[in-house]
Amino acid sequence: MITDSKWRIPLCIVAAVLAFAIPMAAQKVITFDVPGAVNGVYPNMIVPGGAITGAYLDANNFAHGFLRNPDGEITTFDVPGVGGSFGSTGQSMNQHGTIVGSYTDENDRVHGFFRDPNGRFTTFDVPGSIRTVIRDINPAGTIAGIYRDVNNVRHGYLRTAEGKVTRFDIPGGSFGSVECFDTCLNPAGVLTGIYLDPKGVYHSYLREPDGQIITFDPPNAVNGTYVLSINPSGAVTGFFIDSVGIEHGFVRHNDGSFTTFDVPGAAGTEPGTINPSGAVSGDYFDPSGVYHGFLRTADGVITTFDIPGAGINPGEGTFPIGITPGGIIPGSYCDDITCRGFIVQR
Repeated sequence: MITDSKWRIPLCIVAAVLAFAIPMAAQKVITFDVPGAVNGVYPNMIVPGGAITGAYLDANNFAHGFLRNPDGEITTFDVPGVGGSFGSTGQSMNQHGTIVGSYTDENDRVHGFFRDPNGRFTTFDVPGSIRTVIRDINPAGTIAGIYRDVNNVRHGYLRTAEGKVTRFDIPGGSFGSVECFDTCLNPAGVLTGIYLDPKGVYHSYLREPDGQIITFDPPNAVNGTYVLSINPSGAVTGFFIDSVGIEHGFVRHNDGSFTTFDVPGAAGTEPGTINPSGAVSGDYFDPSGVYHGFLRTADGVITTFDIPGAGINPGEGTFPIGITPGGIIPGSYCDDITCRGFIVQR
């Protein structure tokens, strides 16, 4: 789920993609709430072992972090000193159990945090920044995110486990437009994300560990390219918008080639994550504006699914947020009242 905004743009259908609904009886579906959650549960990340981190909203719409272990045990947490109007959220986690995210202080300033496997917190700001947001952490402990400088201009950064901070902008981009999302940094240290050009159109980028930046758009991307996830081999997934405002999914393979796709019958397709085998999960919306989940295997077979109890009104439905190497898909399902967490095991 995109943190700052959710793009919801209509889409047409591309042929030659097989799609069918998975009978719910053929999969194991687990739904869950977090103690104290009143206004929504929002998983953000699942690691290969099945642990999930995210955020939930209490009765005052104040955010708190949570960790759900594979056995179903849930731990809630707040960063010491959290305050302001928002709270704190678990944004990402690595295989070693370190959770990262962001929190607000009593002055509504945003800072980053690390929570180690023993529950100890370390807070972090990019030196000289007025707002630091952490998006992702890889197994080596390197984090990626965005920050705003004293002129309120946005930039990208990387921070190694040893504390070395590297700041960057995208050459040719509109100054201060860089962004990345929850699975934007792979184990090798390759970073992916989006940037805005001077005409106000989004494009995508890859940043290699040596600092080399590659910008790209899939064929027929005219009104924006939004990459959301990268896997260990460097393949990425996301969506692009064509000349008539229609949204399509894509995979950019590690050789630079593209595969584009749509969920048949959809009015919009939003791939969200890609696992090591190249399987992609995400959501799509139908002509009525209701959201559904999908899984696309590396060979192009698409299956669709809904969580029982998901809403049937525009903007409601099923929202996957990840996929493990074993094919476990977590996310949120939302009705007209609130959102809850789910896990689908095939």
